[in-house]
Amino acid sequence: MNTLITILLVVAGILALLLIIALFMKKEHYVRREMIINAPIQKVFDYLKLLKNQDKFNKWAITDPDRNWEYKGTDGTVGFIIAWNGNKNAGEGEKEIMNIIEGKRIETQIRFVRPMATTANVIMETESLSDYQTKVYLSNAGTLKYPMNIFIPIAEKKFPKDMDISLSTLKNILEK
Repeated sequence: MNTLITILLVVAGILALLLIIALFMKKEHYVRREMIINAPIQKVFDYLKLLKNQDKFNKWAITDPDRNWEYKGTDGTVGFIIAWNGNKNAGEGEKEIMNIIEGKRIETQIRFVRPMATTANVIMETESLSDYQTKVYLSNAGTLKYPMNIFIPIAEKKFPKDMDISLSTLKNILEK
């Protein structure tokens, strides 16, 4: 009996410590990555502004090829929404085009329902380096409320790797 009580007290102590730590942690995350693609800016931008294309290179979108998709509006225009419902890796949510600055920037918002309710802003920007070379910037920013903000250090460590994989896949697609 004493062993069970000790185990329960240790678990409760660890949980309490994590909750106290989360009180003092930041609630916002921000990650930005970039990749040079050997293709003209217009080709790159025209591909990026279509959310259906983004799901061909986005590491997180590829996690469940059998997910259910729903589309609302006209792809490549402000207000277009792509919604999904998939396995535990893909989760459930939607992504909406919030703003487009033609040839330069696509601003989207991702709203997850599961695995946890959260919102993030994803921005893709293009910069012409030459007639046949474009730099693509990908950023992800959002807020996690207490106590979920305890996961921000994990996200900020994992997101760059996943974003690099997405950008490499994009590069492979556009340089064919």
